[in-house]
Amino acid sequence: MPLPDGGATVGRSEGTGPAAGTVPDRVAVTPAAEELLRSLAARHGPLMFHQSGGCCDGSSPMCYPVGMFRTGPGDVLLGTLEVAGTAPVEVYMSRSQFEYWKCTHLTIDVVEGRGSGFSVEVPEGKRFLTRSRMFTDAELRAFGLLPTAEQPTAGQPTAEQPTAGQPAGEQPTAGQPAGEQPTAGQPSGEQPTAEQPTGEQPTAAQPAAHPRTAARG
Repeated sequence: MPLPDGGATVGRSEGTGPAAGTVPDRVAVTPAAEELLRSLAARHGPLMFHQSGGCCDGSSPMCYPVGMFRTGPGDVLLGTLEVAGTAPVEVYMSRSQFEYWKCTHLTIDVVEGRGSGFSVEVPEGKRFLTRSRMFTDAELRAFGLLPTAEQPTAGQPTAEQPTAGQPAGEQPTAGQPAGEQPTAGQPSGEQPTAEQPTGEQPTAAQPAAHPRTAARG
């Protein structure tokens, strides 16, 4: 089954990271869980994990002998745990659940207490447990998961930030009058120019109708 984009093929113990230039792991295993896996594999043969999605099994990773649990197109291979002394242990998750967990690194650990379901560690009085953390920005970039839609590149303006020389809808540029602010030399309907008389204010060369002029006795 193909790995998800950027999926790891080799798991590492928690506390160790990927070498520079390599793709990070999606899943790891603690030394305590490795020890229990070796003991279980000695009795049951090669093992695999399927990360439960809840319900009766809670969110526990279920451990089965290879072939006991069938995977299909609806499952995603998160990675393969390399545990010394055993065959590689594949770790699966349902594809629908992977959509919620794809930005999360998982570590399989073990704690005291009886588990549930058909996981092979139940008779041991222990149960496997999944611990999780969010991927770092560097890991998200390696998997192609770092969002870029809200981060425009240099020189590319956002919708709310017009470039220089490009006026916004409410901010006209210099030389371009707004609808309510006429430029010098362009009269508005309510403010006549010096050469355009109004009906009530005659100019200096045009006498008023009522007052007599100096030449009329």
